[in-house]
Amino acid sequence: MTKFKPEDIEKHFRCQHPGCPDFAIAFFVAEIAKKNWKGATLGMAVGITMQNVLRHYMTDYDQMLLVGIDRKEARRRVQPKVNAIIGSWKKQRAELIARSVEKRIAPREFATELLATDKIIMDRLGD
Repeated sequence: MTKFKPEDIEKHFRCQHPGCPDFAIAFFVAEIAKKNWKGATLGMAVGITMQNVLRHYMTDYDQMLLVGIDRKEARRRVQPKVNAIIGSWKKQRAELIARSVEKRIAPREFATELLATDKIIMDRLGD
């Protein structure tokens, strides 16, 4: 079984998902680092974790299951949103890169930014 070091996980995120918000990186790092990964590369562990977390926390997946939609169908319905979020995080965002620790914003402001980002993603999916 493999345990990945938090610093290696964070480095992976910063290289492969430069647009991922700092709070999300911190969350993903903690989730990945606490598990034993059997036969998984770091990239696989990151991908699996991102897919699961985004599916459950950023989509209506669980609600679909609760109303009786088949798991395979629910996954099919939410996958475009999950892909869009991950895709947006693969792009470097200047405003995140340029923001020094001293200039990071308050959690409420960040939540507002996150909601705005979610709306942009949903609008793009609607096109």
